Amino acid sequence: MESHGGTCTQEPRETARGTGEAGRVPVTPADFDAAFTADMPRLRRRLLALTGNPHDADDLLQETYLRLSRRARARNLTHQTHPYAYTCTVALNLLRDSWLHPSRRERTTDRLPEAGWDGGLGSYEASATALALLSVLSPKEAAAVILVDLEGLTHDTAGERLGAHRGTVQRNRMRALTKLRAAWGG
Repeated sequence: MESHGGTCTQEPRETARGTGEAGRVPVTPADFDAAFTADMPRLRRRLLALTGNPHDADDLLQETYLRLSRRARARNLTHQTHPYAYTCTVALNLLRDSWLHPSRRERTTDRLPEAGWDGGLGSYEASATALALLSVLSPKEAAAVILVDLEGLTHDTAGERLGAHRGTVQRNRMRALTKLRAAWGG
């Protein structure tokens, strides 16, 4: 295995699956787990070197596992000639995404937020404003905004809950955000 400027390479791994689409055997969860766990120690060492924090490395490793285990990606990993390179690329993309969007990272603090009590008026006003804004949207657009922006789900997870493709969820969300900006006056 060699490392060149942030890329991951290794010697090709022989697979028992065949190389053509027609010759591939369906992937079981055990096949995927075996392929991922074979590369997991090296991937964790690499992520630890990049993040400098074992907790961040473990979180990134878990997020990589979850990302790869969804849908067709699990099939792709077990049929890769270089599964470590494929896994490492996914992990590096997740790490880069966390650097580009720091607001998505969890922040820890030793202080609890100060909560002032206003008799529930602030909460009621916020709910009324949110409902008024959501009424501008179609049901699909509102569902996409609620699941992705309010509940914090990924487009893939929101798509699974809604029974739609992730691209459809993204498109509905973008349309909804455009409508909300126009309705809010921004």
